[in-house]
Amino acid sequence: MTKEELADIYRAYIACLNRQDWTALGQFVADDAIHNGQPLGLSGYRGMLENDFSEIPDLCFDIQILTCDPPFVASRLAFNCSPKGRFFGLDIDGRKVSFSENVFYDFDGGKIRQVWSVIDKAAIEAQLS
Repeated sequence: MTKEELADIYRAYIACLNRQDWTALGQFVADDAIHNGQPLGLSGYRGMLENDFSEIPDLCFDIQILTCDPPFVASRLAFNCSPKGRFFGLDIDGRKVSFSENVFYDFDGGKIRQVWSVIDKAAIEAQLS
């Protein structure tokens, strides 16, 4: 798989998330997917994302930086959203916050096999103080 092909697959995956097209998620995520060391499988991965959208109704993934070195993808995602209630242990209660996520993916057979993700919680804390 070329860098361009992998980048196209990743962009299609992000578009799938933003549409909340959960039936298509299996086109992009492996049945045995792992997130931050936790084996979730496709169903657990889908449940994690559905929960994210439930807790953050205006969630939208915005690719800021995308680098591909097959089979790996590195991306910086930007968010500007209003989580309900508590988010990462912080009382957000519907206020608009902006933050980023730095995430690495390992693709296998054109699907996401592993994800390593770090969210900039400090950026959220700074906005709340």
